[in-house]
Amino acid sequence: MNRPLVSLIVPVYNREQFLRETLDSVFALDYEPFEVIVVDDGSTDGSAAIAQSFRDVRYLRQENRGPAAARNAGIDTSRGEFIAFADSDDVVLPRKLSGQVGYLLDHPEVTATLGRQEWINPPPNAVPDLVWGDLDGITPISIVIRKAALVEIGCFDLALRGPEDVDLLVRLREGEFRFVVLPDIVMRRRYHGENLVAGHREAPLPLDLLKAKLDRDRARAAGTSSRAPRT
Repeated sequence: MNRPLVSLIVPVYNREQFLRETLDSVFALDYEPFEVIVVDDGSTDGSAAIAQSFRDVRYLRQENRGPAAARNAGIDTSRGEFIAFADSDDVVLPRKLSGQVGYLLDHPEVTATLGRQEWINPPPNAVPDLVWGDLDGITPISIVIRKAALVEIGCFDLALRGPEDVDLLVRLREGEFRFVVLPDIVMRRRYHGENLVAGHREAPLPLDLLKAKLDRDRARAAGTSSRAPRT
């Protein structure tokens, strides 16, 4: 069976203590074919050496610009029909791609799938999601998405640092792209005190995320949106 290529992007910044476990889990995925792109966001520790020790990793390095820029750099160089992500301190479960990509292949009307998570060590202030009951809810970065749609909405907003993954889902919804949450647990997350957003899903959306949405609404109302209408 000929299946489409998936590009799995791993942004990393000073995560030498976790990166090897993350990449080991990525290369244990039961889906083929996929490529792994590690984007080093200016690490000053041993992250580069760890990433480059994996023969099949495509390694990119940039000056420190944040996770949104790192993910976008990976998307720019990706060759897959589908895009997936893994944070450099988390563990991916073996059936993540086969389950999520399989659903997208069976449902061409769906643009993206998300999966559930479990915690290696949960943040102390995490609260259960109201729908699934999972601590800290459904993480947007569990997404597997058709690359064409991701490019169409402009990928990640470089002005945001932390809520850029939530903003991506907001813009998918605004663009009338359909995404679904599957019941499968696809990743194990790790809390270590330096996570950008873990444990804060119960808080109101940050003001910069709301401002970004308002700016898009104003641009559309003025007829200046750079995004072409969908057909």
